[in-house]
Amino acid sequence: MQEEQIAQAQQVLDELFSEQLIPFKLSARAMESTGPEEYIVRFHDSRLRSVDVSWRQGQSFKDLFRAAVLEQVKKLSGPLRRNPPHDQTSD
Repeated sequence: MQEEQIAQAQQVLDELFSEQLIPFKLSARAMESTGPEEYIVRFHDSRLRSVDVSWRQGQSFKDLFRAAVLEQVKKLSGPLRRNPPHDQTSD
């Protein structure tokens, strides 16, 4: 079952990146249960290492995971992507 959720998580991450809703590409590495209906999806990225998801059978894992990733990305600060070239106009 976890392999299916990891595959769904990766699909969501790819969609979010292609829709430019997250500023960098993420790879779903693993999913761990932390308690009843509580999971952590771990990534291969130092800017965002994991996201927590509350999920029960019968709920859409993809929708809940998508919302959790977007919420976590909103909380990030600092440079998340390469800086664009600076404008070279003088004062």
